[in-house]
Amino acid sequence: MSLPEQMTDRWKHRPQPSPDRLYWHVLLRDNPQVRALAREGQERLTAFPGMHLVPPEWLHLTTLIAGPAQEIDSNQRARMIERTRDLLTQVPPAPVTLGRILYHPEAIALAVRPAEALLPILHAVQDATRHATGREGVLDTEPWLPHVTLAYSTADQPAAPVIAALGRHLPGCDIVIDTISLVLQEGDERLWNWKPLAHLPVGGES
Repeated sequence: MSLPEQMTDRWKHRPQPSPDRLYWHVLLRDNPQVRALAREGQERLTAFPGMHLVPPEWLHLTTLIAGPAQEIDSNQRARMIERTRDLLTQVPPAPVTLGRILYHPEAIALAVRPAEALLPILHAVQDATRHATGREGVLDTEPWLPHVTLAYSTADQPAAPVIAALGRHLPGCDIVIDTISLVLQEGDERLWNWKPLAHLPVGGES
């Protein structure tokens, strides 16, 4: 991924309030290594205006946008959860590494690598979402690039000073992804009004 020359306001042209959506997220708030790594990066970003830091309790890896919440009823949600639970019994937990910094004009994130280790989890939630709703869901990035966002940009400013302060890498940490969650995100993205609906083990019993 090439480095941006300019940071831009993520929400300048986005609809407000945002519609409620259902997401498949890997929630990382209970992992002390990820929280410590994110804290180190976010502390370097506090020197810059126009940075909306992701709250520690909502550090996450977006796997799939299942769809608008109003278009997926309670029965479909239940079928989606149960099929995901069944499929994940055949999927091993995924060992990954965080540390490399990704820069986008609207956000700064930690890469989660290798992406290939997470593909079976992605395919499971895509299958379950398609089975329950008739749609496969939407990837957060195209092509899919697993990442944990540290901050979103809320202002226009040169990117070079930000990149110089944070660098290209933080001390790497190795973790194992062994849970995925279905999360209802209500309203504006930056309000963090999230409601986890299910936490499903990867490689666990159905």
